[in-house]
Amino acid sequence: MARCVRCCCCVLVLLLVALGIVAAVVFVRNRNGGGGGGGDHPVPGSVDHKYAEALAVALQFFQVQKSGKLVKNEIPWRGDSAVDDGQEAGLDLSRGMYDAGDHIKFGFPLAFTATMLSWSVLEYGGAMEAAKQRDSALDALRWIMDYLVNAHPADDVLYIQVGDPEVDHKCWERPETMSEKRPLTKITANSPGSDVAAETAAAMAAASLVYKPIDASYSSSLLGHAEQLFSFADRHRAAYTRTFPELAKYYNSTTYQDELLWASGWLFHATGNGSYLAYATGKNGEDFADLGNPRYFSWDDKRPGTQVLLSRVSFFASQGAGVAEENGGLESYKQTADAVMCILLPDSETAAFRTEGGLLYVAEWNSLQHPVASAFLAAVYGDYMLTSGKTELTCGGQSFSPADLRKFAQSQADYVLGDNPMKLSYLVGYGDGYPQRVHHRGASIPADVNTGCGGQQWLESPDPNPNVATGALVGGPFKNDSFVDERQNVMQNEATTYNSALIVGLLSGLLTTSSVAQSLSS
Repeated sequence: MARCVRCCCCVLVLLLVALGIVAAVVFVRNRNGGGGGGGDHPVPGSVDHKYAEALAVALQFFQVQKSGKLVKNEIPWRGDSAVDDGQEAGLDLSRGMYDAGDHIKFGFPLAFTATMLSWSVLEYGGAMEAAKQRDSALDALRWIMDYLVNAHPADDVLYIQVGDPEVDHKCWERPETMSEKRPLTKITANSPGSDVAAETAAAMAAASLVYKPIDASYSSSLLGHAEQLFSFADRHRAAYTRTFPELAKYYNSTTYQDELLWASGWLFHATGNGSYLAYATGKNGEDFADLGNPRYFSWDDKRPGTQVLLSRVSFFASQGAGVAEENGGLESYKQTADAVMCILLPDSETAAFRTEGGLLYVAEWNSLQHPVASAFLAAVYGDYMLTSGKTELTCGGQSFSPADLRKFAQSQADYVLGDNPMKLSYLVGYGDGYPQRVHHRGASIPADVNTGCGGQQWLESPDPNPNVATGALVGGPFKNDSFVDERQNVMQNEATTYNSALIVGLLSGLLTTSSVAQSLSS
């Protein structure tokens, strides 16, 4: 059961902020150079070349997924596409990225992709730089953020989708040659979608921290959008799939409540404004966070991510201010984050199910999403413990260390990269063997072929894809560790842009010696 969080906790946080005490938790460049921008910072430890090579591969999928007029195109079989997106509304929505093997821009998972890319750069930007991969991550992030900024033309208006998924999913064609209409879907005060608005606010707030030392004007603009979108999401509460029920079959949002907490957590770190922390730790946290009950992190459930993100305050601000000890709601977030870690550790008495090959197994469809997302949180949390000097995690009567969390994170990354019963890398382009028939339109059709909407022969072909969707993280194995490399096996063999953001985060966290910032702001 969630701990009761009294209003006095909110008042206390606001008073502490007024005294300048809580400012210590706002995300400084770390010992690993985790700040988003340049400048002088210590060089991290030696780079693990396996994870660095895998990270370089994973980041290429964002190039594969780009929409619009391409700049410095690095993918020989990709070209300009969807350059007129948004014109019917007088907007430039040509950028952004396609969701998966299709050509829809779904705003909800795309915003989550941006949030996760930002979090990865903020925690591990120095390690990325040491591996010469941070510029690639920033390029992908900017391509998405430019799209999201343009998709928010007014305070209470957000365009959340480009394209008709019913039409798109009946077509098998390259994005460069598609000619179907690309209708726009938007949320407004009369047609709300708190989940997608709040997730976009989280992306804007997190990215504002990344760009703060790089481009102050752009950072300020992103933060302005973030605050407007959060206000919009909170004032007009509804799930976007309740407003647009026809979209529930694609990315059905279980609830909008977790996104409100997630966004408030990111806005607190981006602004230092204690009202955002009070929002998450007060009645909203009591009602929405399901504190005390560990869950799995995903594009649909942000609660574990929020619990880990807000545990930063407990780990670092408490050193000088005692904030966590005084704020019952904040301490409940920390305790729940502990519980999340306990279900991930294989030797814990509360350990969740995993396959015989060692993969954390939560869902059959896109089975790699949850273990990769969970492993990223474990890597981050273990680094919070190390950096803050808290070296023990208690799970019931058992004690675990940051090294145990890192070992779990590495085990999931290694499984993905080929240390599994199939001896198959699920990251396309990495290793000696990886899926050859990824469910991806552009990869499956030769670059010089214009199929129109009817390229079914390429979907049904038993041959390997003529183009390699480098960096694609496919859905993954079944519960018995088996995998069928067939193009029409959507459950296992389709890659998603948000999966790529998760594996980028995990690999970045494993690049060098553990260490993160005590603050995310530069």
